[in-house]
Amino acid sequence: MSISPLVDQTLAQIAPLDQAAMAAARARQDTLTKPLGSLGRLEDLSVLLAGMQGQALPRIRRKAIILAAGDHGVVAEGVSAYPQEVTPQMVFNFLRGGAGINVLARHAGAEIVILDAGVAADLPPHPRLRSVKVANGTSNMARGPAMTRQQAIQCLETGIDAAREQVAEGADLIACGDMGIGNTTPSSAITSVITGADVAIVTGRGTGLDDAALAHKVEVLRRAIALNQPNPRDGLDVLTKVGGFEIGVLAGAMLGAASCRRPVVVDGFISGAAALIAHTISSMAGSYFLASHQSVEPGHRIGLEHMGLRPLLDLGLRLGEGTGAALAMHLIEAAAKCLAEMATFAEAGVSERSEDDGKGS
Repeated sequence: MSISPLVDQTLAQIAPLDQAAMAAARARQDTLTKPLGSLGRLEDLSVLLAGMQGQALPRIRRKAIILAAGDHGVVAEGVSAYPQEVTPQMVFNFLRGGAGINVLARHAGAEIVILDAGVAADLPPHPRLRSVKVANGTSNMARGPAMTRQQAIQCLETGIDAAREQVAEGADLIACGDMGIGNTTPSSAITSVITGADVAIVTGRGTGLDDAALAHKVEVLRRAIALNQPNPRDGLDVLTKVGGFEIGVLAGAMLGAASCRRPVVVDGFISGAAALIAHTISSMAGSYFLASHQSVEPGHRIGLEHMGLRPLLDLGLRLGEGTGAALAMHLIEAAAKCLAEMATFAEAGVSERSEDDGKGS
């Protein structure tokens, strides 16, 4: 089904992983100065990176984090412990460099691209802020669709453009982060609809809801899904009816990165919901996704399992912003460097294991 010329072109450019590059990477792994498999998941990760980039020795020279912010009309239903004013306040914090993602991105040596996808406030111009605002927050999905189909397409196109721009500037690794008070609510809806899991199972406490508020959040979600009837096999329809502007932009960024053969680092629950949208639109795009960590939010595990993704870290994180993805970048880069920079047995003049021995350490 055609979506738009840009989205259609992007989907057509998403290719399967390069099996020849993966075979060459695996062959090199097996000759490096270490026992076979002794670097565990780092070895598998390096082979995946080779397949994604289409080269036997994957390289990570520049890292970028696309951080999209947006507000949600469903906050009017009382589903968040924080007021909506926190969204623009946190965007200002990102711009000042004082948020968790700023610290961890600096530590990882990653650039942050901050997008106003739909903050419910008029943010003043800033050299580090890109205004791609679709509207001042989504509509209340408990009363009708969160956005129009055209707005959902606009989100995808904005994300595609953002990812392609980063690739053009030399990014080899792209992560996605989010900000938006109330955005665990659409993320729960997306996860429930696409995976088929019950809303109560995939819905968590977000920013710290008590038991009564959590029960209310689940009731609001049931009402929104029953009212809108999103099609679980149509990612664009799910985004339109129960999504968020920042979620749509991140989904587009994931599709755009995959179309350029770039690995996508999926962050926590909201980034995972965006990945579910992108994966439903193009399952092949999911081949380029790397799950950074296991969020405390219960729906995150279910979403990752649906896409066949296994997180690299489990640190009890639930901040969002791309923080888990920034941490995982260290491991991803380490995997590529071990493959490229470790010496082979022949290069190092080290004797390989004897096939008929099997003894020793």
